[in-house]
Amino acid sequence: MKAVIQRVQKGRVSVGGKTISSINLGLVILLGVGPDDTKEQTQKLAQKIAHLRIFEDENGKMNLSLMDIRGEALVVPQFTLYADTRRGHRPSFTDAAPPKIAEPLVDYFSSCLEELGLSTSRGQFGAHMLVEIHNDGPVTILIEV
Repeated sequence: MKAVIQRVQKGRVSVGGKTISSINLGLVILLGVGPDDTKEQTQKLAQKIAHLRIFEDENGKMNLSLMDIRGEALVVPQFTLYADTRRGHRPSFTDAAPPKIAEPLVDYFSSCLEELGLSTSRGQFGAHMLVEIHNDGPVTILIEV
């Protein structure tokens, strides 16, 4: 499982010209699922991200987590995180989990964040999405479990 997390002032997902999800201060989480990923890994990743200290405290140090600031999360399914670009000029996505495996784990990841008490919005699995990210910092981190 791979996640690219971006600390944002706001984020939004639109499908077909209509906003389906939006957040203010928090994290946009681009989430890729591999074919062998498990619910245990998914829960571990959600815990890690929720408690990752990447928000600034009163001294300007990154000492606060999403939980600490009571921020919001926007989870965007992103199978392209599993792109293999080693050969040729067209990426291969064979390392990404098929939708029947990936979609339930993306939903489970979001519900794990919600169970922690975080306001969590979602992109639309399988849709062509326009993702608006107002990256704050910029702070962008890649996490793999």
